[in-house]
Amino acid sequence: MPVRKTIVGIDSPEALERALGSAQYIADEGLATAAYLALALGKPLLLEGAPGVGKTEAAKAISAVLGRALIRLQCFEGIDSAAALYEWNYPRQMLAIRQAGERSINIYDDEFLIARPMLEALRHPETSTLLIDEIDRSDHEFEAFLLEFLSDFQISIPERGTVRALERPVVVLTSNRTRELHEALRRRCVYHWIGYPDAAREAQIVMMRASSVAQATAEAVVGAVGRLRQEPLSKPPGVAETVEWAEAATLLHQGGATWPAAFRRAIGVALKDQDDLMFLQGRLDQVITGIAA
Repeated sequence: MPVRKTIVGIDSPEALERALGSAQYIADEGLATAAYLALALGKPLLLEGAPGVGKTEAAKAISAVLGRALIRLQCFEGIDSAAALYEWNYPRQMLAIRQAGERSINIYDDEFLIARPMLEALRHPETSTLLIDEIDRSDHEFEAFLLEFLSDFQISIPERGTVRALERPVVVLTSNRTRELHEALRRRCVYHWIGYPDAAREAQIVMMRASSVAQATAEAVVGAVGRLRQEPLSKPPGVAETVEWAEAATLLHQGGATWPAAFRRAIGVALKDQDDLMFLQGRLDQVITGIAA
């Protein structure tokens, strides 16, 4: 079984936490520990949580810290192995056959192979990070196929033979928990649940991502978003929406809008569902109470 080489410079969860901070991602102790153990043990990292809590951003930050290219496999209903592994470029093969005439030609050469994310990760495990995003959106058949890949880190191409990773790839899976994942998949991973950050950490994130926003404004916006998340909304705002709301309102304020009006007018970057907006109609001022410059 392939092994993963030691990750240079990251010898503890604390070291990884500091490195993620330098990559503009504020991780808590739990996430830093889970990510460190996944890297050290050569296991995939499974990040689960509500949409917008920073799961995909965590994968991007981990890849950046490692100095690797991020290879992203976006899952969707009906995804199959061809979309994840490889396909043959049939039109190009047919053209090559016609142009070859009497000459022999290998139509299964690399020039006719379209590598998809999982094959790319196997070919370049030392320079890439494979992100399998929103695995819960795929069906059970694809999840079962993924089990074999995560066990052996190899695939079989009938026309070419077996492609095996020389070392364990860095793999991060994310799930919004729209359905339960199979227990066999969970056993192969180091698991971590990412919840919404506490107010102090979310304000830190806003200040890190939006340098034009004042500290007091960031704290007030975080408080307002916290109140929104307590409402029975179909799509509560995630961390990215918190940052965008603070940025958008600050932009409107710089253009002359007063603070309450600026946040009210920019609500479309925080809430992106008409039913949610209608539900809060008439009560939005209560949510943004206390927001000031």
